[in-house]
Amino acid sequence: MSLRYAYNTNGTASHRLDDALVLMAEAGYDGVALTLDVNHFDPFAADWEAASHKLATRLAGLGLGSVIETGARYLLDPRAKHEPTLVTADAAGRARRVDFLKRAIDVAAILGSEAVSFWAGVPKPGVTRHDAQGWLEEGLAAVAAFATQTGVVAALEPEPGMLVETVDDYAALAVTLPDLRLALDTGHCIVTGERDPASAVTEFAGRLGTVSIEDMRRGEHVHLAFGEGDMDVPGILDTLDAIAFDRLVCVELSRDSHRADTMIPAALRYLKGCRG
Repeated sequence: MSLRYAYNTNGTASHRLDDALVLMAEAGYDGVALTLDVNHFDPFAADWEAASHKLATRLAGLGLGSVIETGARYLLDPRAKHEPTLVTADAAGRARRVDFLKRAIDVAAILGSEAVSFWAGVPKPGVTRHDAQGWLEEGLAAVAAFATQTGVVAALEPEPGMLVETVDDYAALAVTLPDLRLALDTGHCIVTGERDPASAVTEFAGRLGTVSIEDMRRGEHVHLAFGEGDMDVPGILDTLDAIAFDRLVCVELSRDSHRADTMIPAALRYLKGCRG
């Protein structure tokens, strides 16, 4: 079985969505990790549903599967990056985040996406961990229930610096949310130092909803082109092969939009070159 690769549109911010999709298809990708955002696919546009059906047809024509990503910076609040979150003190803000994630699930259902990936958020000063944890669990329960009802895989991504930072944080939550999958960004493991990325793949093989890959340096949360960091990319790919991972492996180079025309094909050449 060959691994299947996707490229995240947060690394194609200077391209029109269709142009980016064509570049991915021409390079030989199997799918796209679509970050819902104002520049590519606004999930709050009046015609979002019709646009979703149109995009589903386009993806099918290009032979691309999909994963939905929800890490847009200013989609919900133009004045505060990534806010509001599931751990925001304002109840209305938390509800807005939940509504967004439900909309992402609706889009995923129309596209036939493999998963919707999302994260917890960073508690602001003055918010106790006890309160943040309670709000998080409440929001996760609502999102997971809606995803199950809709037939979409909801996958929580541990992010450095967030309330859910490690795979252990995810595992603790999954005890009471068995339908909630893990969105594993392999690079985050070497940022936090919690696990060897390949070990995390093996340990959570039965819980993986989606996997992201890029290069990173130990202790530094910066997404790098392959070959520029400390990641044992061939080892991670070998492990994904060993567990027969058949979902999209998503390349996330969010800082490389200015050179997406070269990075899209170069990243896939690197990954395929790792396979011998």
